[in-house]
Amino acid sequence: MNRLAVLAAVATLAAATPVLAHPKVVSATPAAGAAVASPRSIELRMSETLMPRLSGASMVMTGMPGMASHAPMKMTATTTIGADGKTIRLTPAKKLPAGNYRIDWHAVAGDTHRVTGTHEFAVK
Repeated sequence: MNRLAVLAAVATLAAATPVLAHPKVVSATPAAGAAVASPRSIELRMSETLMPRLSGASMVMTGMPGMASHAPMKMTATTTIGADGKTIRLTPAKKLPAGNYRIDWHAVAGDTHRVTGTHEFAVK
């Protein structure tokens, strides 16, 4: 087999192999960096369909008005994967007080690689 034929075969196989991408946040409610009224839920829409048993999130209050030395405090919330299979939804157990919040998320999609990230917003 000549070199050109080998290169053509490799190129064909490479084109036929699916691209393995990792899930990432494509949009969120509230938006990153937004200051909003206390939300009933927080939604992170991902770029790929997730494996629900291996994906989820938790919420931490990272700052409170008037308390500069406030230590991060875990907030109780229920985490679900939306019917679309691409949305991580956190529903706080109670109304969120004014402050800064960070969502720590983890997601696994078809490529089975665990990806993590954060999303921050504020409640006014």
